[in-house]
Formats: sequence, C-alpha cells, structure tokens
Amino acid sequence: MIHVCRTIAVSLLFGLTTSAIAATENLPLASTLPADVVKISPVVPAMGEHWANPKDLPLGPIYGVSEGRVIFLEFMIDRDTLAKGTSFTDLKSKAGIPLPSVEHVDFDWEPDGHEGYTVPHYDIHLYFVPHNEHMAIKP
Repeated sequence: MIHVCRTIAVSLLFGLTTSAIAATENLPLASTLPADVVKISPVVPAMGEHWANPKDLPLGPIYGVSEGRVIFLEFMIDRDTLAKGTSFTDLKSKAGIPLPSVEHVDFDWEPDGHEGYTVPHYDIHLYFVPHNEHMAIKP
C-alpha cells in the first residue's frame, strides 16, 4: 500500500502522462539549454550525457542529453534536506526551457552517493522518453 501511495504522489507531483513521446523532434535540442549550462559528464549508460550550471549543483536541474536532445531532468536531494521536511514544488519549471510531458519518473536512493555528489541522497529523474529507450543508451 505504501508503494502505491508513493507512486500516486510522485505521479501527481510531476504531472505524469500516459502518452509516450515517440518522435525525437518533440525533445528540446541541447543547443537550447541556458547559456550558463555546461557538460559535466560523458555518456553514462542508460542515461546519456549530463549538463548543468555548476552554480545549481547539487540540486539541479541537471539535463540529460542523448544524441543532441534533452531526454530528462535530474535533481539530487540529500537525505537530511528531505528529513527536515523541505518541499520541492514544480521542479520541471526550473529547467529554463520549454519541455515535453514527463513520460516517467525514477526516484533512486544513493546511500553512498556517487561521483559528483558523494553524500547520501536521492536522484530524481524526470524522463521525457520511455524507459526502454533510455535503458538502451551506451557510451
């Protein structure tokens, strides 16, 4: 029951739709990212490149780019911030560019952190492409 409630809450929070984005032309070009955004990682399997404005880190937005198109937004929120009860509303609007509908959200716990953000935190990915499409990305 808790999992179902969490899924519903995440869906409502991020405005998920059931329609998948089939045409690549609906995805924003990386060239439309805000001027202060730079590439911060090469291609990561199942995700693509990561781009961000360094001053916005660690929260984000971090833009996931594959084949020159933005396929997701990522936000990294540390455990202590969530434990304090901090709210994050309308994260998609922080992108600074028009974005398509969110296809799905992955909300992942990183207990040891990872390269780029080594504290325990959650990675929240708002994907604009179906899961099988981003899972096929390879360096």
